[in-house]
Amino acid sequence: QIFTINADRDIILKSIVCSEAWLAALYSTYLSVAFVIAPILTFGFFMSFFKNASAFAGYIFGYFHDVYVFSELNEKSFSLGADIRENHKHALIIYTDVFENKDDVLNELVERARELHAICFKKDILTVNFKFHNAKSQLVFYTISDDESKNIDHSLKLIDLYKSRKNVRLFVFATKTDSELLLTKADKGYIKVRRVNKLRSLINDLLYERGTQLFENAKSVGGEKKKISAIIVGLGKYGTEMLKALSWYCQMDGYSIVIDAFDSDKLARDKFEALAPELMSDHYNGVLIPGEAEYTIRIHSGFDVATKSFADELAKLTDTTYVLVSLGSDDMNIRTAVNLRMLFERMKKCMETKPVIQTVIYSKEEKNALNGITNYKGQHYDIDFISDMYSETVIMNSELEAAALRIHTNHEKDKNEEGFWRYEYNYNSSIASAIHMRARIACGIPGAAKREEELTDEERKTIEKLEHRRWNAYMRSEGYVYSGSPDSDSRNDLAKMHHDLTEYSSLSEEEKRKDSRIGTK
Repeated sequence: QIFTINADRDIILKSIVCSEAWLAALYSTYLSVAFVIAPILTFGFFMSFFKNASAFAGYIFGYFHDVYVFSELNEKSFSLGADIRENHKHALIIYTDVFENKDDVLNELVERARELHAICFKKDILTVNFKFHNAKSQLVFYTISDDESKNIDHSLKLIDLYKSRKNVRLFVFATKTDSELLLTKADKGYIKVRRVNKLRSLINDLLYERGTQLFENAKSVGGEKKKISAIIVGLGKYGTEMLKALSWYCQMDGYSIVIDAFDSDKLARDKFEALAPELMSDHYNGVLIPGEAEYTIRIHSGFDVATKSFADELAKLTDTTYVLVSLGSDDMNIRTAVNLRMLFERMKKCMETKPVIQTVIYSKEEKNALNGITNYKGQHYDIDFISDMYSETVIMNSELEAAALRIHTNHEKDKNEEGFWRYEYNYNSSIASAIHMRARIACGIPGAAKREEELTDEERKTIEKLEHRRWNAYMRSEGYVYSGSPDSDSRNDLAKMHHDLTEYSSLSEEEKRKDSRIGTK
């Protein structure tokens, strides 16, 4: 009865009071066992929840294992579940709200889910009571429907149901502005909540895992600096996110960054300037100011990649070292990437380096088939196909997240991690810092691999200046502008105005120390 009315087992356990400790332990053990086998004792309940008996048995015997629960069974949730299964052999993977019907696609997904040894519930994610599961095991929820409003509704109710339980994480697949506001406002208790922006997650993963190739492939131009010359073809969602990220990621001593972005939209530049006005400002873009972010961004609006005018413009960029193609469809991306390789081969004599070409592929199967493609003579196209797949590494990069959390707690005087999970501003900023820190270490920046207290005065100054340059570019890429005054009271996050968005020399000594705390291990 306790089980079927969705009562809280922990409260009942705490209420057991006996004169003898061994008797209390016996009662607690009995109640825990009863909770586990309760569905067996309620046949109707059992039949309404599980698709079959084997799924039920798997759920019972997985009591002590980590649980990954999806609000829906679809291509996205299946891909993520399959990747989790590969990385966590003994984890429980559960899909809820699964009804087999005449939809052949869904029925095929159900069969594939069973091959993963996943458990399918008929009931939705809110109806199933996961509170009785082993409290020491991790419980991870994914609200992953195509309907963002439904994801938010489920998430807010899950938070209310499980906020008193530890070891709970919630991943919300929603990118709309109202989702951030609603989740920030919610009382999350012990739950660690993250709103998933798959675009940003993919770019973050690319830079964290493979971003250093940008520096490795940089071209020597004489003098002390090497030049990173990047081209972005298509300023859709992925292209825009990469343009913003490159502006701060490539802030590195000994390197300069020039980004040329092409888009068929005649208003492409105007639209990007609206997103990041100060990043594109003539006061900073292409201007070298000591202690400031250094970059050059050129947006070429109204260019069709299938035209001669695009090829002619590309021919002028003989120092290109990196290209991202993101035009919205696999066919366009593949065709354009192959065409770019042809054009660069024609320009080979006037190019010192062979540009890295990356392109987004939405089909995982097509991406795997295209790896290592050659022409009929066996010449390699050397195109890096990035799959727009739902994987544990992209969505839940625990190594990157742990590094970002360390940076956040280093920055906070009270070492409190609550703000890291509660506010996306803190989470995203710390993630960017962790990505750049890894690049700094790879590039051999003096002091980058040290703790703050181990820095020499010269190393501290180097780290502080570089970190502030990176931070300035990052904040501007997020749409922030200078508040007009160095006074902290002039900061206004509603208006995206910050008092520290200025050159390094204008900072207070306290703010400079923050840069060295954030910029070190």
